[in-house]
Amino acid sequence: MHNHDHFLAAHAAASRWQEAADACLAGLGHVPAEANVAFLYATDAFAGVLPEIFAYLKERTAVAHWTGTVGTGICGNGREYHDEPAISLLVGRFSEDQFRILPPLTENPDAFVRAERAWITRHDHHFGIVHADPREMQVPKLLGELGEAVRGGFLVGGLTSSRTGYPQIADGPVEGALSGILFNADVPIATALTQSCAPFGGKHLITQCQRNIAIRLDNRPALDVFREEVGEVLARNLTRAAQTIGVALPVRGSDTGDYLVRNLMGIDENNHLLAIGEMLQTGQPLQFCRRDPASAEADLRRMLRELKTRAPQPKGGLYYTCVGRGPNLFGAESGELRIIQEELGDLPLTGFYCNGEISHNRLYGYTGVLTLFL
Repeated sequence: MHNHDHFLAAHAAASRWQEAADACLAGLGHVPAEANVAFLYATDAFAGVLPEIFAYLKERTAVAHWTGTVGTGICGNGREYHDEPAISLLVGRFSEDQFRILPPLTENPDAFVRAERAWITRHDHHFGIVHADPREMQVPKLLGELGEAVRGGFLVGGLTSSRTGYPQIADGPVEGALSGILFNADVPIATALTQSCAPFGGKHLITQCQRNIAIRLDNRPALDVFREEVGEVLARNLTRAAQTIGVALPVRGSDTGDYLVRNLMGIDENNHLLAIGEMLQTGQPLQFCRRDPASAEADLRRMLRELKTRAPQPKGGLYYTCVGRGPNLFGAESGELRIIQEELGDLPLTGFYCNGEISHNRLYGYTGVLTLFL
């Protein structure tokens, strides 16, 4: 059990969901009567029984409000579970006016905003934790609309990753493009993100493109610029280069030098073109970045140390990280979560491996998004 003030966390693996749930309950120990919010994540082996797991845990803990989803991997403090049936949860205590459960949105958030207008207008800033369905094309649009509708909202979270169903929990089993929980400005929170990679080389300008194809960079054939940047060895094996090199697209108006990382989808050697996993615009800056274990660990530790200066004694945490991270970048022994534990200590924490991560109302890839309750 991890217990800090008013947060409790537990996680467990077992082939039968009741056994995993009972192990989590034993790990939580005594849940105080005032505990009223729970974050619940299960690996996708349990996707079909998430409603049962939720009902069972809700009845036994008497916690009233729940949010969560499934992932191909889930995490607890210092521990990852991949490709095995497992459950992880975080239970917390908030005053009833500090939060609202966000019911599933399938279109713009108007109905939710109307229903909660009085609560929303009492505060200028809201912080939301959201779970989204990767099959729903309108997720990026909804994130922007919801952020605006709740007056300067800042949303973090992730897209469900699953090989079976895509269930979500929002005070009950739900399905939809987006659901979660919103906190008002009275709840002290610190959040930050880490990328799996480090930009290298110079910044380039997209001078000609079509949809997601970069035709010319700095008025030169895109592939020629790429070859120069990645160097002789990688340029000889372009397929291998595309696996370890990504494209960093700077976020407009970001004051933290933030960038979105997108995959190289293909290379056309005859026409000297690059296909990138994102729609491009002429005049947009672009930089190449290297995705490797050393860059990923260095950036994770940098993010954790920076966060620690803003949140020296966090009480609980939520971590949303990419399915492409974890064992792929940090090794098999829960390396990614062990680094967080090394830097932040014994923190009640839960989270999951996502099909896309959400930070500041935008969709990222290959990132880890850590949120701390202070």
